[in-house]
Amino acid sequence: MQKNILLFMVFLLSVSVFSQEDLEEVKVTKKQKSLKKSYTVTANTTVITSKELLKAACCNLAESFETNPSIDVNFSDALTGTKQIKMLGLTSPYLMITEENIPSVRGASQAYGLSFTPGTWIESVQITKGAGSVINGYESISGQINTELLKPLNDIPFFLNAYGSTDARFELNTHFNKKLSDKWATSLFLHGNTRVAKNDMNDDGFLDNPLGKQINILNRYQYYNPESGLVSFINFRYMNDKKQTGEVDFDKDTDRGTTNQWGSEINTERFDVSTKIGYVFKDMPYQSIGFQNAFNSHKQESYFGLNQYDIKQNSFYSNLIFNSIINNTMHKFTAGLNFTYDQYQEFVNATDYSRIDNSVGAFFEYTYDNTDNFSLILGGRVDNHNRLGFFITPRLHMRYNPWKDGVIRFSAGRGKRSANIFAENQQLFASSRTFSILDNSGKIYGLNPEIAWNYGMSFSQKFKLFSKNAEAGFDIYRTDFQNQAVVDLMESPQEVLFYNLKGNSFANSLQLEFNYELIHNLNLRTAYKYYDIQTDYLRGTFQRPLQAKHRFLGNLEFETQLNDDKQWKFDYTFNWSGKQQLPYTASNPEADRFPEFSPSYAVMNIQVTRVFSSVFEVYAGGENIGNYKQEKAILGADDPFGANFDASIAYAPIFGQMYYAGLRFKIK
Repeated sequence: MQKNILLFMVFLLSVSVFSQEDLEEVKVTKKQKSLKKSYTVTANTTVITSKELLKAACCNLAESFETNPSIDVNFSDALTGTKQIKMLGLTSPYLMITEENIPSVRGASQAYGLSFTPGTWIESVQITKGAGSVINGYESISGQINTELLKPLNDIPFFLNAYGSTDARFELNTHFNKKLSDKWATSLFLHGNTRVAKNDMNDDGFLDNPLGKQINILNRYQYYNPESGLVSFINFRYMNDKKQTGEVDFDKDTDRGTTNQWGSEINTERFDVSTKIGYVFKDMPYQSIGFQNAFNSHKQESYFGLNQYDIKQNSFYSNLIFNSIINNTMHKFTAGLNFTYDQYQEFVNATDYSRIDNSVGAFFEYTYDNTDNFSLILGGRVDNHNRLGFFITPRLHMRYNPWKDGVIRFSAGRGKRSANIFAENQQLFASSRTFSILDNSGKIYGLNPEIAWNYGMSFSQKFKLFSKNAEAGFDIYRTDFQNQAVVDLMESPQEVLFYNLKGNSFANSLQLEFNYELIHNLNLRTAYKYYDIQTDYLRGTFQRPLQAKHRFLGNLEFETQLNDDKQWKFDYTFNWSGKQQLPYTASNPEADRFPEFSPSYAVMNIQVTRVFSSVFEVYAGGENIGNYKQEKAILGADDPFGANFDASIAYAPIFGQMYYAGLRFKIK
């Protein structure tokens, strides 16, 4: 009991693919779902297990959501190949993204940070829709994504993953794990990837994907003593990522800073240190205390044609958490203090936007759970921020099970954040647009903080259909912005405007899900999503650009019976995206215009895995096997230093079909 409470207290959610129980010499194995939705957890949370992550190439965290109905995956631009995620129709800056419940992708890392966590390092991902917990901060608006990494005490001694694809991307992952004693264990994760060949599948003279290489090293230590009730983690991490993109003939040594060829380099170096320590009181196993600390240094030096963008962020985060009960275990509470410090050195061309942000906050969260059909989490926090001022953040989550295998959830909460307008919109540097900030009275680039309320409900039901397992449900959410740092691409194709919201801005989302076991070991997952996202711009009210109003996901998975540790696994995913509002380009010459709305399109992915034994398997697959490509990806590609150049309007795949293969090897 102490162990379970302790692991919960330090937020170490560990999800395994199979649960096993040994009874004398008989081994009973129960197969579990790769996507898990609990009917007893209060918040609307989905857990992506390691089994789900193996259904696609999943080279990094940004590519871990292709088969998930809760997250939409888009391309951020036509050059960098970077994938952007959205939840409830809102981009990742409105999500709280954490790694083992410590904020990770924020500030300077918003554009590319999801690609800095290799997929093989991930044990599970928890996705929570709606306002998140006040324990993790005040910035969450549309939801939270928490990544759990492999734990040293539970990991195998050695793991190897090798990957190669037809777009000249190659990866190698090696994990080394050693138990130093019965209480100490350490893991060393090594990751390297590179893209070595130039690809221009649409013949516009620009690379479809960047050349690049990344080195990523993580060394972590875990201590656990069940007798004393003490557990701790220590992590050291270094990452170096280099990208080069632009025209096919661009030479960074001779063409940088000139108008000979248009090119771009994005070089990022990052160092992280984090510690977590928790203690469960021996005489009171329902009472525990935890302390989290993290420091990171993130440095990006980049240019996009003649636009220079450099940013360095040094951050420190500290969180003290205390858990206990009120009278009995039906009434629990969590209270604590946290502190954040962010030092930015940011330069946009010759303009210096350097600053320091810091905040101190206190939180309290009460949980009622009758252990049967009702639970409630009511939380609040107060924070004092040197730019955002003093403010209160309330959050509420409720769960009710009206009958067997049915659950209704409701959530509501407020979020507040400072928009890092340049770091979060770096794709716009790959254009000839001028950047204009219309307001100057605020304390964040002259803008006021973003404030929004999010509220919604969901329903899920399990049942039998033709004697097979089925599950259906829906969720509906609304986000209302009291203020927003509006990124206006609807005024002029030669300019991007930033200003405080002048009218209304909201995001409505509806998701319908149906999952069914068609036959034994053949499972169908479907989801339809509807988004109504509108903002008042200077030219009027428009749908949010590059956001489809209608989306559909279908996934089929099949695996053969396990026979002497041998098995076949098949996975097919269909993603359909409806038309999208495109940024305004009507004032451009006809050759450099986009229509008002993009066409709808579909993307299909497949993967086949052959398991030869419990320690060796190979896999092969294809992405976008229908070979759909955005017909025109870059405006003004023939004159990249002209007034109409814009590579930021990507609504569909650029590269076309891509095939890959890889292998996994383990020593247990």
